Amino acid sequence: MSIFNIHYLNSRNNLTRVIPELRAAAREAVAAAEEHAALPRFDLVVRDGKDVMTGWGIGGCAPAPGQIQITLDPARFAPEPFIRTLVHELHHLIRWDGPGYGKTLGEALVSEGLAGHFVLQVLGGKPDPWDAVAPSDGLTRRAMNEWARLAYDHAEWFFGKGKVRRWSGYGLGHRLIAEYLSQHPDEDAATLANTPVDRFRAAMRKLANSDDTSDDTPEDTPAQDIPAEAAETKKED
Repeated sequence: MSIFNIHYLNSRNNLTRVIPELRAAAREAVAAAEEHAALPRFDLVVRDGKDVMTGWGIGGCAPAPGQIQITLDPARFAPEPFIRTLVHELHHLIRWDGPGYGKTLGEALVSEGLAGHFVLQVLGGKPDPWDAVAPSDGLTRRAMNEWARLAYDHAEWFFGKGKVRRWSGYGLGHRLIAEYLSQHPDEDAATLANTPVDRFRAAMRKLANSDDTSDDTPEDTPAQDIPAEAAETKKED
């Protein structure tokens, strides 16, 4: 089994009663993921808090290579959402040691789409609620036009902080990877973990061309030398 350390931020004992279940669920998630991909060493930080996905009582992020952070509401803890969340973040962990999570919108869509499909590959079942969100009309074309943009608003695309429907970035990323996999049936989320983002551009263009709310042909936007406001600072992922 992959070597990992769990760090509980538990000075006030809010996690104490669920730590045995947390530890068992973490081991189960890692063991399941390792059947499909080699995992790097990592540190898992678990804390209590309210910064969680709606309806799940848990949220996660992989902010840097070798690091995963899980926030949960102890009163709502259940092993299955924890395992699915951790498997999602484990794919980010693998990708961090390759091309990285990314700083552009296109890179974020690919990273999230691959992580969502990795959950299905490892655990099966239906797509998680955020991955099942259908993008609104015109959003796919907009994503194609802003594909290489560094200054994209991560909170708007993924958390609905602006005019974009909540979780649309997850749903669009999931559809993007599904489209790519339909064209490359011999590959899967695990084998694609270190694949550069440009490999997925044609699949995004195909999706964008089917988004017929505009007669304009989507064009790629050159990357701008402005740092992304929130590339993989996901508190709800």
